[in-house]
Amino acid sequence: MAGRSRTPEVDRLHQVYEGYDADESARARWSLDNAGNRAIHAERARRAGVVLSGAVGPVLDLGCGGGQVLVELDRALPTDGLRVGVDLRAARLSVAADAAPGAGFARAEGSALPFPDATFGLVLAFTLFSSILDEAAARAVATELGRVLRPAGRVLWYDLRRPNPSNDAVRPLAPAEIEALFPGWTASLRPLTVLPPLARRLGPATDALYPRLARVRPLTTHLLGTVTKPA
Repeated sequence: MAGRSRTPEVDRLHQVYEGYDADESARARWSLDNAGNRAIHAERARRAGVVLSGAVGPVLDLGCGGGQVLVELDRALPTDGLRVGVDLRAARLSVAADAAPGAGFARAEGSALPFPDATFGLVLAFTLFSSILDEAAARAVATELGRVLRPAGRVLWYDLRRPNPSNDAVRPLAPAEIEALFPGWTASLRPLTVLPPLARRLGPATDALYPRLARVRPLTTHLLGTVTKPA
């Protein structure tokens, strides 16, 4: 934001995501042309629809990237109030604005959001905190998230629970670590997402095999659910 110098962690995040953008193999790996990737996204959207029952807006997608989550969860999200996406990178916000034309977007750091206290009823945190390796930076983002969230507001959490051995730019978060980021809040999380390299190899058998594999907890890599601020 204007008037703030970038921190080393923010500089690192810029470098990491610029690397992702330039890596054609990474883009191909996550392409929705792959049936396994489609199954991962569909399972996530279905589960989000269940856990968001009764949630209220406005909605903030923190670290929105290209707006994919806002688009995928469109039917599950509250309809009251504006939907806003925030990201570090202007280029990704431009993509997001095209993908989700009904939402508003702002470029900002997660530790310095340009919104008044208690603006939002729901914050989306999808693979956000696993990308922040610096503990102090993660705490600062969690504190700022709590500032802009209303009492009894929810965080819709989706993030790694297991390490990714092929990507040292991310880290897993166990339930105890999530609770430490949001002390006094109530977390309700469950394992989700079949190990992506396995899911991508299912091919024509994806529709039959993915739901079975998703019930095998050691094969799941993420947690999805809500973290609720005290009333």
